[in-house]
Amino acid sequence: MRIPLILITWLFLSFTACKDQGTEQPKPNIVWITSEDNSIHYMNLYAEGGAPTPHIASLAENGLLFTHAFSNAPVCSAARSALISGCYGPRIGSNYHRKIRIAPMPGNLEMFPAYLRRAGYYTTNNAKEDYNLIKGDSVWDESSNQASWKNRNNEQPFFHVYNIHTTHESRLHFSQEEMQHYQTMTDTASFEVMPVHPDTDLFRYTGAYYRDKIMQMDSIVGKVVNEIREAGLMDNTFIFYFGDHGGVLPGSKGYLYETGLHVPLVIHVPDRYKELVDLKAGSQPGGFVSFVDFAPSVLSLAGVEIPEEMDGKPFLGKDISSEELDDREVTFGYADRFDEKYDMVRSCRIGPYKYIRSYQPFNFDGLMNNYRYLQLAYRQWNELFRKGELDPVQSRFFKTRPAEMLFNVEEDPYETTDLSGDPGHAIVLEELRDSLRNWVTGMPDLSFYPEHYLVNRALDNPVAFGRDHLEDISRYVEIADLQLAGFHSAKEKILLALDAKDPWARYWALVVCCSYAEVDSDLVARVKEIASADPEPVNRTRAAEYMGITGIAHPGTTMSRALYATTSPAEALLILNAIVLMHDGPRNYEIPVDPHLIPETIRDHGEVRRRLKYLTAQHY
Repeated sequence: MRIPLILITWLFLSFTACKDQGTEQPKPNIVWITSEDNSIHYMNLYAEGGAPTPHIASLAENGLLFTHAFSNAPVCSAARSALISGCYGPRIGSNYHRKIRIAPMPGNLEMFPAYLRRAGYYTTNNAKEDYNLIKGDSVWDESSNQASWKNRNNEQPFFHVYNIHTTHESRLHFSQEEMQHYQTMTDTASFEVMPVHPDTDLFRYTGAYYRDKIMQMDSIVGKVVNEIREAGLMDNTFIFYFGDHGGVLPGSKGYLYETGLHVPLVIHVPDRYKELVDLKAGSQPGGFVSFVDFAPSVLSLAGVEIPEEMDGKPFLGKDISSEELDDREVTFGYADRFDEKYDMVRSCRIGPYKYIRSYQPFNFDGLMNNYRYLQLAYRQWNELFRKGELDPVQSRFFKTRPAEMLFNVEEDPYETTDLSGDPGHAIVLEELRDSLRNWVTGMPDLSFYPEHYLVNRALDNPVAFGRDHLEDISRYVEIADLQLAGFHSAKEKILLALDAKDPWARYWALVVCCSYAEVDSDLVARVKEIASADPEPVNRTRAAEYMGITGIAHPGTTMSRALYATTSPAEALLILNAIVLMHDGPRNYEIPVDPHLIPETIRDHGEVRRRLKYLTAQHY
C-alpha cells in the first residue's frame, strides 16, 4: 500500500514540531532587587570612598555593571511610574509626587507584569508599589510583604521584585541625641565631602551613616540572591540590582543633578541564557539606559511582544547588539511637584554633557520641603547659608537658578561649573537645548498646564488630552522659551502673551516676567492689571510674585486673597509655594495666612497641611 505524499509530509512536520517543542528553551526567571534612594556616588563599585558592596559586586563578576543607568525622575513614585509603565511621566500624567489624583494607564497599555502573566509567568512584588497610575487586577499574582516566587506552580517561570527600604531617606532623620549613641562603622575621614556641601562634622557623620546603611542593604541583597542560589536557580535567573533613584544627602533626591538621577545597575546573566545578551560576562557597558527602558527589556528577555505605546526600548534580548547599546548616549529627566514643593525642571544628557532647563528658575532648590528638612544636614546647610558662611558653589542651592545650565559631568560630576555662557560650548548648548525642546513638545509635556487644571480636565485620559492640545502646549513652550532670548528682545512677545485670551498663555508670560525680574513700566502696568482682575487665582498669584520679586509692591494681600478664593488643593499648593518663596526669599516678606479662611476640604489635604504647618509656625 502506497502512503500518499501529503500524508508523509504531514507526519514529518508533526514530528518536527513535537521535537522542537520537546527541546524548546523554557523562559528565564527575572528578579529585580531595588534599593531605595541610592545613586552611584556612595558605592565603591562606582566611586572612590564609597561603601563596599561585595554581594552586589559578585553579581557583576559573571554579569554586567552598567556605568550609565538613569532614573527619569529623582523621587520615588514618579520614578516607579516610569519603571512599571515604560512611559515618561509628563506624557501620561504620572510625574507629580505625592499624587493628588491617580492617572489611568495610557490607551490600551497595561503595567508590564500583566504581559508576563499572560505569557505564563508568576509575578510577585515584595512589596512597594507607590505608582501614580491605576494598577488594575492583572499585574501581580502577589503583592505584599510576604509575596514570594516560591509560591508558583511547579517549574513556572517567575518575575519577582524585592524592595529594600534600608537606605531610604527616612533613615537619615536621626536626632542629635541619636548621633551620640551610634558610632558609624564608616570612618568619617575615609571619603571626600561633595564640593556642593560644607565640610562639617555633621555632613561627614551623615555621609558615613548613609554608607553604613548601604553596607546593610548589600547584605540583604546577598540574602535574596542566596535564596535563589540555594534553590538551584542561578543558571536560569536574570537578577537586576538597581537603586530606585538618586541618593539622599542634601540636594540629591528630588533634584535633577546626577546625584539624583544616576543610579547603580548590576545584572547577573545566567549561563543558560547567555545568548540573550550580546555582552561578555564581567563587562561594563557604557551605553545609556533609563527607567523607561526597563519594562521593555524584561519583556524582551521573556520573549514577549513589546507594546508600541511604551516610550522606552529594550537594552537586553537576542535582537540587541552590543554595538547598538554602546551607541546610546541620551537620557531625559523631569522634576515637578514633590510633596508640597513645586518646581518644573527638565534635563537632557547627551554623552558627557548635561543640560538642565529650569522653567521656573526663581523657585530656588533649597525652598522649604518639610520632609527634606527633617534631615539635620539640610538644616545646617540652610543655617550656614543664612549666616553667609558658604562659598559660592555651596550657596547655589539657596539662590535662584539660570533658566538653563550646561555641565560636562564627566569632568565635573557634581555640576559645579555652568558652561552655558561659555562661547566655546555654544554649539553643544544649542544641540542639547533643541533636543530637550523637541522632547517636551513631542511627548507633549502636560506639565505646561498647571497641575490643578490637569487634575480637573486631563486625567480621565491624559494622553488623549495631550494629543488634543498639542498646538497649545507647543505655544506655551514657545512663550516659556522667551526666558532664553534676553529681556529686550523678548519684551514685545511677553506683552502680547500677557494680553492673550488663553489663561495659560498669560500664566507662562507671568512666569517669564518673574524669571527676568525686570522693572519695566509697560510690563508693570499690565501685570498690575492681572494681579487685580485676572479670573484665575493662580495668575493673580504669579502677578503678585513678579511684584514681590522686583520689590514693586508687597505681594501678601493679593496672594492670600487668591489662596482663600481657590477651590482646588493643587492650586492652593501652587499659591502656597509662592507665599513660601516670598517669605524665605531674599526680601523676607511677611504674609500671614489664616487657615480658617481656606475651605476645609482644601485645608485638610495632606500636602496643604504641610505648607500651612510651616507658615503658621513662622507667623503665629
